[in-house]
Amino acid sequence: MSAPDLAELAEGALFESLRRLESDDTANISDETVQALLTAGARLYARKVDTEGRQFSPVCEPGTMNATDVAVTVTALLQTADLNLFDLAMWTNRA
Repeated sequence: MSAPDLAELAEGALFESLRRLESDDTANISDETVQALLTAGARLYARKVDTEGRQFSPVCEPGTMNATDVAVTVTALLQTADLNLFDLAMWTNRA
């Protein structure tokens, strides 16, 4: 029996995550699980954008994340990397 590929695993993780969010059943998801999913997704996205020289939406479809989701996540990621909004603006304007 072959192991599922990354696309199948990601689809399953997304489906289960959205199901739990919709039913307000997130208390039993460990912090470590959330960290692993976010770390993998963010690093893969950054690598593909940087190495392939193209842009694509970081989310599956518009409306998947609301402004609060984005603001909370971006703020935490900036703090993790010891960056501020000025640093972010410099990256945004890079060639």
